[in-house]
Amino acid sequence: MRLALLLTVLVAAVAGASRRDAPLPRQPRTAAAALLRTHADLYAGIDGWLKSAKPAPDPPAAVTLEALYEQRIFRMLARNDALAAATIRRLPTPLAAATRDIVTAHRGLFRITPPISARGIRTGPAEPPGALLGYYREAERGFGVSWRVLAAVNFVESAFNKLRSRSATGAQGPMQFMPATWRAYGLGGDVHDPHDAILGAANYLHASGAPADLRRALHAYNPSPAYVDAVLRYARRIGADRRAYYELYTWQVFVRTPHGDRRVTGPGR
Repeated sequence: MRLALLLTVLVAAVAGASRRDAPLPRQPRTAAAALLRTHADLYAGIDGWLKSAKPAPDPPAAVTLEALYEQRIFRMLARNDALAAATIRRLPTPLAAATRDIVTAHRGLFRITPPISARGIRTGPAEPPGALLGYYREAERGFGVSWRVLAAVNFVESAFNKLRSRSATGAQGPMQFMPATWRAYGLGGDVHDPHDAILGAANYLHASGAPADLRRALHAYNPSPAYVDAVLRYARRIGADRRAYYELYTWQVFVRTPHGDRRVTGPGR
């Protein structure tokens, strides 16, 4: 019995490692097929996770692996305009729209993200997605800023607080506030506390024009058209299907270093 259990564990570990490091398809037809299959399996896994009698706070291992493979495909497409366009043409309409949003958002953020030293990278676990969702909804009730937008900002700024490093300009915390801005809009809270940071972000966005002029508010948060566009695209995906929130939550942190992209969270790290 012990030998059978050990073999089961070893097979699962080998399968997980294979999925984690699987080569990416480099042709439009195979990339579209892989993305279609992986996205369907991922969303089926998310459904099973959320519909269980007592959902675990963390994604199941199978969901994590499917999400990582999907994320790697999206990142590859964002680096290759021709491959992305040809792949998207082969996808069914709903997934094509989602892929176009995600790839375009990735591409814009790649352009504005400076490399950082690997030695300065700090990571940590995100709070459970249900807890974060409660904070977003509390902030939405208090300041009128859509929870989907707050989730998208949280994702773009720190991957839901998985990335703990300060920015090159000194911004910090899960919503990446500069010290002076936090003093003005942080409501006396702790900039490193996800609950306080999300409420502070909603307060700042509201003071900057949200929800009436969301683009202007997001531009005040980060004065980059690419940033504003990325946040709105991720928020649109969450609005189109709430499972997209859990999809983004399950993705891992990739950082740009002087020596290339590096994954710093997730399986094998």
